[in-house]
Amino acid sequence: MNVGKDNIIVKKSYSFALGIIGLYKTLVENKKEFVLSKQMLRSGTSIGANINEAVTSESKKDFIHKLSIAVKEVR
Repeated sequence: MNVGKDNIIVKKSYSFALGIIGLYKTLVENKKEFVLSKQMLRSGTSIGANINEAVTSESKKDFIHKLSIAVKEVR
């Protein structure tokens, strides 16, 4: 699997996580932070972590399993 800078899935999940972090910071600064925003932060950043786990997996079966976890976080 292509782990480098050319991997579009890794790029997009990283960009998405940065957007989620930015949104969370804005909510905190504007004192609009709620329990749901903390869950959004955890779910939004775990997508990229799960994709990185999938990309570095040792088998095709492990890759599919870890990528399916990332897909569940997106929902």
